[in-house]
Amino acid sequence: MDNSRNMILAIALSALVLIGWSFIAEQVAPPPPEPAPETAAEADVVLPEAEMPAAESVEATRTVADVLDGNDAARIAIETPRLEGTVNLRGARIDDLVLLDYREEIDADSPPIRLLAPDDTDETYFAHFGWAGEGIEMPDGDTVWQADGERLTPDNPVTLSWRNGTGQLFEIELQVDADFLFTIAQRVSNTGSAPISTRPYALLMHRGEMRSGAVPDPDTWLIHTGPAGFWDDVLHRDLDFSDLDEAGSAGERFSLQNGWLGFNGKYWLGALAPAGDRTVDAAFMALPDDRYQAVFTGQPTVIQGGRALTTETYFFAGAKETHLLERYEVEAGINQLDRAIDWGWFYWFELPLFYLLSWLFTTVGNFGVAIILMTFIVRGLMFPIAQKQFSSMAGMRAVQPKMKEIQERYKDDKPKMQQEVLALYQREKVNPLAGCLPIFLQIPIFYALYKVLMLSVEMRHEPFMLWLQDLSAPDPLTPVNLFGLLAFTPPTWFAIGILPILLGITMWLQFKLNPAPMDPTQQKIFSIMPWVFMVIMAPFAAGLQLYWVTSNILTIAQQKWLYSRDPRLKEQAKMVKDET
Repeated sequence: MDNSRNMILAIALSALVLIGWSFIAEQVAPPPPEPAPETAAEADVVLPEAEMPAAESVEATRTVADVLDGNDAARIAIETPRLEGTVNLRGARIDDLVLLDYREEIDADSPPIRLLAPDDTDETYFAHFGWAGEGIEMPDGDTVWQADGERLTPDNPVTLSWRNGTGQLFEIELQVDADFLFTIAQRVSNTGSAPISTRPYALLMHRGEMRSGAVPDPDTWLIHTGPAGFWDDVLHRDLDFSDLDEAGSAGERFSLQNGWLGFNGKYWLGALAPAGDRTVDAAFMALPDDRYQAVFTGQPTVIQGGRALTTETYFFAGAKETHLLERYEVEAGINQLDRAIDWGWFYWFELPLFYLLSWLFTTVGNFGVAIILMTFIVRGLMFPIAQKQFSSMAGMRAVQPKMKEIQERYKDDKPKMQQEVLALYQREKVNPLAGCLPIFLQIPIFYALYKVLMLSVEMRHEPFMLWLQDLSAPDPLTPVNLFGLLAFTPPTWFAIGILPILLGITMWLQFKLNPAPMDPTQQKIFSIMPWVFMVIMAPFAAGLQLYWVTSNILTIAQQKWLYSRDPRLKEQAKMVKDET
């Protein structure tokens, strides 16, 4: 009996830790950051000088609108089916970009997500491409380039050019596809007679923590945001901004080949990747004024007179759509770009679940309906296992009168009571642990669905019906403020919505169908557990709550149906009826 009780308690506590820890840890005791990875020796890495903000910008920043309206250099427009923005001809910076398919809030009039923003703003985030070298004048952040077009579209690339007056022509050809990938070709033509030495570089400048619209994306132990990339055949998600602050101007340096680096948000990504197999020196660096750089530079190359050198870089700026990232990994050769989505160690299990949900969503056109259908599929696959579980539970319910009799008879002799109970299990061919396997199987499914709902931008702001207009957010309708009639917003942990309440009720009904525990302490734990989970689950995504409520309802229906067909419970019910 003690073994059975301990096993049930262990399962309950495991589920409680798995589901509730992320909520508790972020508010009570967040773990310290993991140590930064080893980097290449600083002497072996040659990088361009970090771009420093102007002195006046450190004291005050302007809004994006102010900077764009008051820009003193010309801009060319970026126009694609999914992107809108401009390229600043001063410095050849892609520093103005919004994602047309995604909005900051659910409201139709909410502005689109702004990913890139000009320098000297609170949202500074831009890409810059240039050259480093000695002995000749190089373009820099103040260089004003000439463009051969006014609009950058998927069908219309634009080339920026600048001459230094000593025989060198620098060109940056910008291309963009119909989604989120820019291809940047940097070309140096040496029209002079003497050889020159240059090395191209590409950098991302970013202010502060990652933003999702106007809301920062926190870096948690389950979802990493901030510096990230793939190099040395390893996916690096163990750096954060505090690591860069500690490293100072030296930065975190490494060699990069067939990989990428950038700043990773929960849903959005800015990443640079050298095209082809060339090896570049790369780094993440912290700058003054809460700024950070992801930068890489090619190897120094001597260009003889009358010759030219061209290098290509990929720049991803957009939403982390799973199928799109996978496509770029194949077509552009950007290794492990799809792992910018922080699936974690169990991506091999979470990805199939995402594919199933994505297919169901595409088929039915409603995310909530897709979750319900997925629940039916999961329960259908688990039906044979659940049948054995409920058969065991039925046997436990059938022998409960005999167990109570043994408990009364040997209440003063615990060892003898346990011995007799085990003998009863053997005679009746009942296994009290047979019902544990489905619970263990549900835990990884539940965790995988949690990650899918939290990370999949495809499911962001997707509605179900009635008041559930965003299944990736908590249930907004709560009786705590009389469903919005009272003019106050309860704290997240106390805003218990309709779905969490239904979750608690269905879990309570499910426990009522299970055999009653013999131990009084165990009975108390099971009696309060549904309501504890109701509170714990309140801040989680409504889609996760919908899955659990649906699963509970199907479990109750399946359990009652199997109980009604079990001969042992039928015989017990007949005996009770005859006695009355």
